[in-house]
Order: sequence, then C-alpha cells, then structure tokens
Amino acid sequence: MANRIFLILFAALSVLQCKAVMPVLFGETLPDTDGKHVNAHGGNILKVDSVYYWYGESRGDSIAGFRQYGVACYTSSDLRNWQNRGLVFETSSQVGSPVESGCLMERPKVVYCPATGRYVMWFHHELKDRGYAAAQAAVATADNPLGPFHFSHSGRVNPGIYPLNMPQTDAAYNTALEWWTPEWRAEIERGMFVERDLESGQMARDQTIFIDTDGKAYHVYSSEDNLTLQIAELDSTYEKHTGRYIRIFPGGHNEAPALFRHGGKYWMVTSGCTGWDPNEARLLCADSVMGEWTQLPNPCRGENAARTFNGQSAYIYSDGQGGFTFMADIWRPKNLADSRHIWLPIQFDADGIPYIQAP
Repeated sequence: MANRIFLILFAALSVLQCKAVMPVLFGETLPDTDGKHVNAHGGNILKVDSVYYWYGESRGDSIAGFRQYGVACYTSSDLRNWQNRGLVFETSSQVGSPVESGCLMERPKVVYCPATGRYVMWFHHELKDRGYAAAQAAVATADNPLGPFHFSHSGRVNPGIYPLNMPQTDAAYNTALEWWTPEWRAEIERGMFVERDLESGQMARDQTIFIDTDGKAYHVYSSEDNLTLQIAELDSTYEKHTGRYIRIFPGGHNEAPALFRHGGKYWMVTSGCTGWDPNEARLLCADSVMGEWTQLPNPCRGENAARTFNGQSAYIYSDGQGGFTFMADIWRPKNLADSRHIWLPIQFDADGIPYIQAP
C-alpha cells in the first residue's frame, strides 16, 4: 500500500515538474532553435496534445515588411524553445486571387473545431494594392495544425443584417457632419456607419477569436472605420457567422482586442488607435459575451504602463488551469520582423479585477 501511494505521489510530482510554464518576455530578442528572432506577430498559441503551436504574421526586415507572404508557425514542447516550422498559409502567385502576393494578412488566430475536426484560421484581410480599404475577415482551414491551410473565403461581416443591440430607425443620418464634432459622434453612436456598410457588410480589421466554455465561438473585431468594436457569433464549424452580432463602445476607437473569461465574467484588453505608436490599454468587462460591456481603468501597472509597456495587445493565452498570459507586440515599423514580444502573467486584485504588472 505504501509503495502504491509513493508511486501515485511520484507520478503527480512528475506531471507538475513537466508542466510547461509561460516564460516572461519583455521586449528582449527571442531566438528560435536556429538562433533567429521569432517572427510571429499579432497571433496566438494553440496547444494540441503535448505540442504548442504559435501562429503569427511573418514580416519582412525593412519597409518591405509591410508586404506579407503568409502566416508563420513555431512549435515547442515547453513554451521556451521554439522551432520555426515555416509558413503554414502562403499568399498566391495567381493574378487576381483574393490572397495574391501583396495582400495583407494580419492578426491570424487559429482554433480547433471539434464539430468538423478542422483547424480554422481567421485573419484580417486586405486586398492587394487597396491599402486598408477592403477591411475584410478571411478564413483558411487545415486538417492538421501545421497545415498547409487552404483559403476558404473572405469578405465583410454579416451583410444586410443589423446588430442585435442597435435600434432600427427610419430617421436619416446626417452624413455631412464634420468628423470628431459632438454632432458627428452622436450619429456614429446611433449607427451611421453600420447603415453605410449594411449592404456590403461590416468592416473587420484588428480581430480575435474567442471560444467560450460551452464551445460556442465568437469573432471580435474593430469595425466602422476602427471606431466601434463588434462581436459576432460563429456557427458550429467556426468558419461562418450566424448573423447574430452586437456593437460595443461606438465611437470609442478600440482595436487589438484580446478576450478571456475568469471569475464568471468576460474580460477584454484593447488598445486605442494610434497607428504603430503605443498607447494606454483599455480593460472592458461583461457578464456575457453578447451583453452589456463596461470600461474599467488601464489594467497595466508599473513602468510605461500608460503606453502598455510600449506594446499592443495581441492575445490572452489560457493554460486551461486558471492561468492567463497577456501577449503583446512591441511594433518596429522600420523593421517589422524585429518587432518584440511581451508575455506577462495576468494577475487579479482583491476584487477579482485583472491587472498586468511590469516585471
């Protein structure tokens, strides 16, 4: 009996010792197993069995870095040593293809769908030579986490459908108002840009995918010319929208959403819209994903907290055991491949409110 108890305890200790723990990253160079800085940005980490897959934007090392050739993947067994597995989704050389080389693929997020057995990648998609005018959301799928991912579709979100929380009105919008005036802001809050884009579908730029504990998935994205966040429900395949969506903080100018659930509440970290320059993070909270959201003070604490430690939110990684890590990018627009990584544990104060402490 004593030997059996010893073996059980030994096995439990071995599991604890083998558990991978997210390291703290705070802007230093992160070499992969080939000694090169990990070039994966705006992405997420997905654990499959005992392997961690880190997906992100693969960027160039000069001004050409704004041009992308695909989505990179790195793998690890301990969250510390990362092997470059190359591009798991590549642009196309075919002229006229929606993902023709020269398009933009930003903020890629990969999730596994139990209903289909497929790995689903969502990303913010801009068409070649159109700047940021297309503002589309795109989907690619694969049968295994290393791909190759195959392009499925791209487009605006929920064309012809009004948000659940936006009252429909026959009153006309005053579209001739000067931007950033109180009158213009009132029209934005009322839904002027939703109406403008109703037929084509809602704009989708910075984005993330959130899967709730009941398995339901949601697409969270910056819309309405980056003025308003929208949250759209996905169907059981995680590849399409159901038509149910809401808008939150209209005119609030939030982007870079990163969402997690803890303590019976939903939490979202976002940034303001200041291009490549860092700004103060925002913390949003709700009792349900599709419910009413409120804004709390900046969750960052310590040196450079007012600038989100010189970074911008990308993803909240959950270890599945109640631990969360804030993942962010320190963008270097003159050399995007050298953009640095921030990984900091999310902590909770006495009232259960999350915060992120500089090391």
